[in-house]
Amino acid sequence: MSSEVKFFNRWGIEGIEVEDPGLKAYITLTPRFVPKTGARYAGLRFYKSKISIVERLINKLFVPGHRGKKHKITSGHAVGKTSNAYNAVYRALEILEQRTGENPIKVLVKAVENAAPREEIVSIEYGGARYPKAVECAPQRRVDLALRNFVIGTYNRSFKSKKTLAECLAEELLAAYRLDPSSFAISKKVELEKQADASR
Repeated sequence: MSSEVKFFNRWGIEGIEVEDPGLKAYITLTPRFVPKTGARYAGLRFYKSKISIVERLINKLFVPGHRGKKHKITSGHAVGKTSNAYNAVYRALEILEQRTGENPIKVLVKAVENAAPREEIVSIEYGGARYPKAVECAPQRRVDLALRNFVIGTYNRSFKSKKTLAECLAEELLAAYRLDPSSFAISKKVELEKQADASR
């Protein structure tokens, strides 16, 4: 019997590497049997970066967030019930494994790398007028934005649809893994980087 710790006691991390050098320290692949720990092992400084990427995705599902500063109708379905988010991520990983034939943790990591924006814009005030200014995106924020956009895209797909949350999450992650523009996270990244490029 193997003593190796695996995510959900099913998926290991052999051969999985974070290829983006800027994100290596911010995508943690330390496996947990049950990736819902409340980050008790992570310490205080930069604790978010030390939480496994699967657990961070589960945590993000609790709060879909806002679109354009407007509260989405979908937020009403996010009741903060751990078992719902946990089961949705577990089922989504199963679907990813069936559709790709690869380790779903590898697919998730690659999707995060693909969807993490490199640049964004901030607004600066100069002489009483506001101007957009292109800035580099911090690596911690890159991962946060990618996960947030996965969740927003997932809720957009599942709203007024017969598909389950797990199926929509799997579709969103698979589209991001394949760099498919049908992924909300990928389209948002491209849009953000185009705006930043135009604001130089």
